[in-house]
Formats: sequence, structure tokens, C-alpha cells
Amino acid sequence: MYMDWKLERSAQKTESHVLQEQEVTLEGTGEDGISESFQLLQIDVECEHQDGETLPTGNAVWCSKNVQRKQRRWEKTVAAKKSKRKQEKERRKANRVGNSGICPQHSKRFLKSLTKERLLEAKHSGPRLCIDLSMTNHMSKKELSRLAGQIGRLYGSNKKADRPFWICLTGFTTDSPLYEECLRMNDGFSSYLLDITEEDCFSLFPLETLVYLTPDSEHALEDVDLNKVYILGGLVDESVQKKVTFQKAQEHSVKTARLPIQEYMVRRQNEKNYHSEILAINQAFDILSTYFDTQNWPEALKKGVSSRKGYVLQNSVE
Repeated sequence: MYMDWKLERSAQKTESHVLQEQEVTLEGTGEDGISESFQLLQIDVECEHQDGETLPTGNAVWCSKNVQRKQRRWEKTVAAKKSKRKQEKERRKANRVGNSGICPQHSKRFLKSLTKERLLEAKHSGPRLCIDLSMTNHMSKKELSRLAGQIGRLYGSNKKADRPFWICLTGFTTDSPLYEECLRMNDGFSSYLLDITEEDCFSLFPLETLVYLTPDSEHALEDVDLNKVYILGGLVDESVQKKVTFQKAQEHSVKTARLPIQEYMVRRQNEKNYHSEILAINQAFDILSTYFDTQNWPEALKKGVSSRKGYVLQNSVE
């Protein structure tokens, strides 16, 4: 019995000694050894194995050339997208600052509130502009789409103006094809800050306050009068018939005026020998709005009359 007990005790000591040596060995490797094992496992999972290639030994991280090439291509694509987004964001920010003339530290909510305040102020004390939309019954779908786009651009220009007009769309019904086109082409059209009425402009305001702007008038517009209501005919180039707006104004004994293109601009020779004073409603409005802000007709006409109309400012003639 004594011998058996002694042999068993010796075996336990031997086993304990072996375990201690194993623990010492593990402690000697530490985290580096464990990290190395995981590192090798990670290499096996992430790196592609191509035929005939072998993985290196040691701590070197290896991937096939195909994987490295894909990684570099992906990194370049991500960097390019980030750079493009940053440039676009800076461009939009610069445009907002340039168009509004307001410091960039103001929030969008503040700018929106300020624009709303200016427009509502124009309703009570600013100049007034009517767009006569009573002549759209015989216009084609294409012409209505163009007119809807012009209305949207006109409103956009007015929002950016330091001294906006109050705009009224007259002879305009909400069940008309034009109204549907305005909703389709202009985001947020239903919430535009302007007046929409089915009434004709001639019955909406005193006739003595109306000035119909038409290129067929004999009188050039000299100034923007806050006591007047200016009217632009809602027509586009395809549907223009000579003296339609002029005759309509005469029927209601309303004063007419034309933008002073002849007084400040001259015809420029071109291949088609084309010269026209007929402008889109948004172009005519840009001229009115710029003049009201600057009191400078040449500057205003330069903004609204494109070179395609065949006219240039007198001092621009070569």
C-alpha cells in the first residue's frame, strides 16, 4: 500500500510539473502569440488564394495582387465621391449666399422666414404685377408647359429680389390644364406666396391704375410707379399673334407701355437677320425687377434681353 501511494503521488507531481511548464510557455508567448494566431486566421479568411501561390510565413500580412488592386480601386472611388459631394455642397452654399446677399451663418429656416416676410410686405406696400392668363384656352400642351415653367422662374426671381413685387395670377382657374402643368413642373406651387383668382385683371383693379406691358405700345416705360398695377400677357412664342395684348388693353381703355428696348439697345446684325422685342414673362419681369432695384435701364435690359433677340446695348456695339 505504501508503495502504491508513493507511486501515485510521484505521478501527480510529474503531471503538475508538465502543466506548469505549459503555462509558462503560454505566458511566454503572451498577447503576441495569440495575436499572431488570429492574424494568420484572418489572412486565411480575407485573402484570396490563387492557383500556384502560397502564403508566406511569419507576421507578414499577404493578399493576392487581385485583391490589392480591387482595394486600391475602391479607395479611389470612395475618395472621389467624397470630394465631389464636398465641392457640390460648397457650390450650393456659395450660390445661396450670392443670390440672397445674406451672410452664410443664417439658417435655412431664418432665410425662409425672411423671404416670406419680404413677400408679405410687398403685398401691402410693394409694386404689383398681374399675369393675365385669360388667353390660354387655345394653347397647346407644349405651350402650356413652357408658360408654366416661365411662371415658376418668375416666382423664383421674385423670391430672391431685395425689393420683390406682389404677384397676382388672374383669369386662372384651379381646374385648368395650365394649373395642372404648374403643379407638375414647379415644386411647391400650391404654397407659392401670390394671389390666384379666376377674375379678369380688368375687373379686379381700377382701370386707371393698370398699365399693360406690350411690345406693340407706342409709349416706352420710363419708371416703375408703386401706385400702378403692371400687366404681362400670359402667352408664349408659339402662340403669339400680333397686337393681341395691345388690342385687349385698348378694348378696356387701359394704358399701355413697352419696355425701353429701342431707347437703350440697337439691332445687331446676325445670320438670320432676326430681331424681336417679344420676351417671355420671366424675362420681362427680370427687367422690371432689376430696374426697380437699381434704377438703371441699361443694366436691367442687359439682364432680361438675351443676345438671341438680336439686340445689344448701344455701348456694346463693336
